[in-house]
Amino acid sequence: MSAEEKITKSERYQLSAKSVPRDILLIDKPKGITSFGVIRILRRKLGVKKMGHAGTLDPLATGLLLIGVGADTKQLYKLLGLPKTYFVEVFFGCRTTTGDMEGKILEQKTITELDEKKLELAIKQLVGVLKLSVPIYSAVKQKGVPLYKKARQGKTVIPPIREMKVFRARLLKHNKKDKGYIAHLEINVASGVYIRSVVEELGRILDVPAVVKELRRTQIGEFDIKNAQQL
Repeated sequence: MSAEEKITKSERYQLSAKSVPRDILLIDKPKGITSFGVIRILRRKLGVKKMGHAGTLDPLATGLLLIGVGADTKQLYKLLGLPKTYFVEVFFGCRTTTGDMEGKILEQKTITELDEKKLELAIKQLVGVLKLSVPIYSAVKQKGVPLYKKARQGKTVIPPIREMKVFRARLLKHNKKDKGYIAHLEINVASGVYIRSVVEELGRILDVPAVVKELRRTQIGEFDIKNAQQL
């Protein structure tokens, strides 16, 4: 069975089920703030203490957050399995500790050209079930301790390998930038996928170091960023 065949039609239906709660706040998270930071701001604005979110966004990322308020926080578990769509700006030319532009550079390479056909072929290879390492700077826990805490303490971190499902990936545009290349992608994935891991895998396929430069989440299931509120 191919990787693509492992993603069944029934699974796609379950992940986009229409029976999710609708009394949820749709928030467009700005860059430079944590997902819990959004909740802190909303608590002050709304005067409500009981809040939660369905799916974390990195501080670097912007876009859609689903926030449950009061009794609706109990319904958030219904949203955790929904698929997500991202627009990601990939920088080809360096590899970092964090998988994005905020980490320490581990590898740097001047990219003089990037063939569009090879790039599109590599992107197609992302579709399916990938076995990828979780980023060491993530909230995944080992023995009760988040990986990012161990990494920040300078401890050796062996990240777990997980299956990550990519339903769709397409190239929007690409162009030369400084000493590297920038590619803009739209990626639709299952819950639990780390885009930083997917981008690093794209770099490995092309034999070029790659990191996330910008990341924006535009959809979670049927919830769309166009209906989201600004903080």
